[in-house]
Amino acid sequence: MEKKSTEFSNTDQCPVRNVLDRFGDKWSMLIILLLGQQEVMRFNEMHKAIGDISQKMLTVSVRKLEADGLLSRQIFPVIPPRVEYQLTPLGKSLLPLMATISDWANQNMTEILENRSKFQ
Repeated sequence: MEKKSTEFSNTDQCPVRNVLDRFGDKWSMLIILLLGQQEVMRFNEMHKAIGDISQKMLTVSVRKLEADGLLSRQIFPVIPPRVEYQLTPLGKSLLPLMATISDWANQNMTEILENRSKFQ
């Protein structure tokens, strides 16, 4: 089987850099995992569930994820307006990969924190 070569040095052309730049930030992965658990959520429900994210950062993060086609936003014409977010099929395809990363983090956090304390 032939290995596919990735050009890491060209930011615009590197799929790994391009994709990780979008959902490798502090909040996007949490939003994707949260929507993977809850399926459909309103903005304030996400804000409350995540806790320490500002409304502005949550807005920026969901807009980026929406722009990449990872989540969808549905606006209901009621007063007050109701907006719901959910993962698209593309976003759902990330869940097994993110679950693996999440499991790895949970299994190794103690060791990582110990290493960090030794490093300082």
